Amino acid sequence: MPIGDIVPEIAVLITAAVILLGASFVDQRRQWLGAPLALVGLAVAAGLCSAQLAEIPRLTFSGVWALDGASIWARLFILATAAIAVTLTPEWLHRDRRHGEYYTMLLLSTLGAMALAGAADTLELVVGVLLSSVTGYTLAAYHRGWALSVEAGMKYFLLGALTNTLLMIGVTLLFGLFGTTDYAALAAATAAPVQGMTLLALALIVVGVAFKLAAVPAHAWMPDVAEGAPPPAAAFLTIAPKIGAAIALARILSVFPAETIAWRPLIAALAVATMTLGNLGALGQNDVRRLLGWSSVSQSGYALMAVTVIGLSERALPALLFFLAGYAVANLAAFAVVTQLRGRTDLAHYRGLAGERPLISAVLVLSFLSLVGIPPLAGFVGKLTLFVATIDAGYAWLAVVAVINTVVSLVYYLRVLAPMYFHESPAPVAILGRWATSGLVTASLLIVALGIGAENLLAALGYASLLP
Repeated sequence: MPIGDIVPEIAVLITAAVILLGASFVDQRRQWLGAPLALVGLAVAAGLCSAQLAEIPRLTFSGVWALDGASIWARLFILATAAIAVTLTPEWLHRDRRHGEYYTMLLLSTLGAMALAGAADTLELVVGVLLSSVTGYTLAAYHRGWALSVEAGMKYFLLGALTNTLLMIGVTLLFGLFGTTDYAALAAATAAPVQGMTLLALALIVVGVAFKLAAVPAHAWMPDVAEGAPPPAAAFLTIAPKIGAAIALARILSVFPAETIAWRPLIAALAVATMTLGNLGALGQNDVRRLLGWSSVSQSGYALMAVTVIGLSERALPALLFFLAGYAVANLAAFAVVTQLRGRTDLAHYRGLAGERPLISAVLVLSFLSLVGIPPLAGFVGKLTLFVATIDAGYAWLAVVAVINTVVSLVYYLRVLAPMYFHESPAPVAILGRWATSGLVTASLLIVALGIGAENLLAALGYASLLP
């Protein structure tokens, strides 16, 4: 067990423990110190993770942990997401007596998402899902005195209990059928024609991972969590688990030969259902946070396009990774705006915002245009690479469906943006503070930087591999 292979995760775990101990002894006024400490721990973990990019891709810890380009880049994106979510937090929770504990929970949830990205064994996959889920329930219901937050946490928990059970049943069936939980061993065992129970086991595992991805049929928690969780936590929960789950799903599906197990049509159908349902659900929303939740569901559908064609096109994995990065910064920017506006969430609250807060309005415009896929922003490059990879793999019809859904998404984004610029604000708009501003500015700059520097990042992602 080479401990050096998991030093980024150890750094996150130690930081979480130190913050928890510190929060137990300092008074409420100093609980915010957990934020800079968390940022230091995340920066150290990111540095250690970046160093692994120079190493040869391999399976470690007896084959249960993957150190390949896909897991390393995904873990870097997760760490960056957590860091920006941390910057949105201090002013939001400064009156909460459990302020310091929040950072510990956020870091443990980060650890769960990282475990998802690196899992190369079905039991490791379960550990990642459960760690991400248990901490996610707590983050979603962190405002325990607010009914919407408690409701969000409860719905998240109930749906998670069901899907996690289905995941465990699927993993158990696979172990009973093949006598192993190791992906490499499963790949060798499933090369021959398989029986119907294998299809059932794989379907149950897909549903279990789809829960973390917020994809159909386990998507219903996302709008409620986006609305009820503290905005910094909502920003994290709508992104980080999704990144880990997308890589986890692509990895386990690549184990099963598509020639003997027809999983590609299943994932393509889930992609269509997810992006369509997400966009239709967002159309009628008058709550900006619920709108962002449904939008996040639709974005999962686009990510599933790349998962569908993993192994068919060499562009699929770089496209998936870049899309996840572009989605992450755009969604972070949107929730940073909500946070900076002190949680203003009703559509009417955004009328005339451009006149009162032009910088915040510009960031929201950047975010929404990137989520739609307008050049030269990160979201445009992300969707373009997805469409190219999908067409290259022979799934042109799926790309056409995605383009239609993209056009539909313009409608609900414009429902927010148009009143911002073409109406007057009924009252002055207060903002949160400097910490939230730093997160907002960072996310917005990354939207532009990823779009402009897409060629360099895509070149680096082109070397990424997906083991086993």
